[in-house]
Amino acid sequence: MRILATDIGFGYTKATDGRISQLFKSIVGEANPGQFAESVLPSQMATPRHFEIDGEDVFVGELAESQSRGRSFTLDPGQFIQQYARTLGLAAIAPYAEHGDPVRLVTGLPVSFFRKHRDALTTQLQNRHAVTIIHANGEREEKSIYIEKVRVIPQPFGSLFNYMLNEQGKAVQQRFVTEKIGVIDIGFRTADFAVSEKTKYSERGSLSTDSGMSVAFNAIAGALHEKSGTQIELYRLYEAVTRGTIKIRGSRYDITGLVQQTFQQLAARIAVEVNRLWADDWDIDCIVLTGGGGATLEPYLRPLLQGDVLAMPVDQDARLNNVAGYLKYGLHLWNP
Repeated sequence: MRILATDIGFGYTKATDGRISQLFKSIVGEANPGQFAESVLPSQMATPRHFEIDGEDVFVGELAESQSRGRSFTLDPGQFIQQYARTLGLAAIAPYAEHGDPVRLVTGLPVSFFRKHRDALTTQLQNRHAVTIIHANGEREEKSIYIEKVRVIPQPFGSLFNYMLNEQGKAVQQRFVTEKIGVIDIGFRTADFAVSEKTKYSERGSLSTDSGMSVAFNAIAGALHEKSGTQIELYRLYEAVTRGTIKIRGSRYDITGLVQQTFQQLAARIAVEVNRLWADDWDIDCIVLTGGGGATLEPYLRPLLQGDVLAMPVDQDARLNNVAGYLKYGLHLWNP
């Protein structure tokens, strides 16, 4: 029995077995094997991105972005769960799962989608799945992935468990067990706020809003469209935002100031939301800021928050905080 974890996000999908972690853009595309074989160097495909899942031949992640003629990417929660979550989740855990061996899987959902979509996501994943991994050299590796149990938890609790538990799933950071903790988890689609009081989930202090990083990316894409006349897909802005420049049809645009402006505006919006939500929770002991968006917005957001904000570890990829915590929680549940 293997315990695995996957965080199927709107921006990135992540997975870990506790030894190796991976992440890729949450894009699904139709496979184009001929072009794939000719265009992609083996060194670029250390982790598989080409799969047949129950007979459907697909690329995922950056391979889909660069090679697929038809690509799918959505920020609609219902559509995401029904059409893409299963494919992305299976693609993420396939390299870790052994043929036929039972898998127990922990994953998460944003707070406001949790009750509505938890059962649907469980049904999508908890089953036997026929998956073929097509490696860069064309070699086919067929697997029957048997997910015998799925546990879906509110997404921000992944980061809380990552702080609270060690690599064996044992509680080691007692403050997260005994104190009242606020978690701000900023993803691509949502900003999630959750309160844990002595590990008990607080409904009153927990909420999802639409203030994910896509708000800033939409503003950047809109400004670029006005300047260049070209509509840029949001997932193609990730690297440009990091660099501060983008080349469109031969012209290079400096977006450094635009990025800073949109990030400042988004941080202000999130601060208003969380400070209002936690107005009665003035006894929160500390605030955990997490998620890829949390790391990006930290310098803008930290001065606007009311409370003691924990420093984010500089040696960790914040995008993996939740999935690392999911795995630790799975070990706590199933490997006592």
